[in-house]
Amino acid sequence: MTKSFQLVAGHPALDLINTLDWRFRESGPEELINSYEDLLRFAEQTGLLSPRQARTLRRKESNGAARVLQQAKDLRESASQVVYATLDEMEPAVESVLKLDRFMHTAQANRALRWSAKKIRMAWPAEDDPALPLWLLSQATADLLTSDNAASIRACANLECRWLFLDLSKNHMRRWCDMKICGNRTKARRFREQHGAR
Repeated sequence: MTKSFQLVAGHPALDLINTLDWRFRESGPEELINSYEDLLRFAEQTGLLSPRQARTLRRKESNGAARVLQQAKDLRESASQVVYATLDEMEPAVESVLKLDRFMHTAQANRALRWSAKKIRMAWPAEDDPALPLWLLSQATADLLTSDNAASIRACANLECRWLFLDLSKNHMRRWCDMKICGNRTKARRFREQHGAR
């Protein structure tokens, strides 16, 4: 059975960054997107790709899939560098911003106006192009980082995890990526430290 991604961030761009799990762990991170199929599953699970689009891409054999996978990881790491630098009150690397700009421009170059349902809409005409999930993720990332919601991006208080999420809670006091994962684990560790291991 294929394992589902844990989508706790509230936005596909942040969930993408979270696919390099345990990014800050001393023993090293864990890669969750290891194949083009993983990328398709992620894009479909986040709602960026429709089931029909995902089926179309799965049916089409493509030599470009490995390149798209690597570019998606490059997008993820550029976005990661910008977001974590911002959260840590540092200037993001110029190269990371320039890479995000290139990804955004490539995505926009593959969108077009189309007449649909009695109105003009933005569409992705090349729905069988293996780069479609990359374009969708690039657009989602640019949209988030240039929106007012960018100010609500937070990192999990577990310093080995630091998964990202949008804190849209009423009091803006959310601390954990997921209370059942990092919140409970951290509380249990603190309890053991205070009371001694049983």
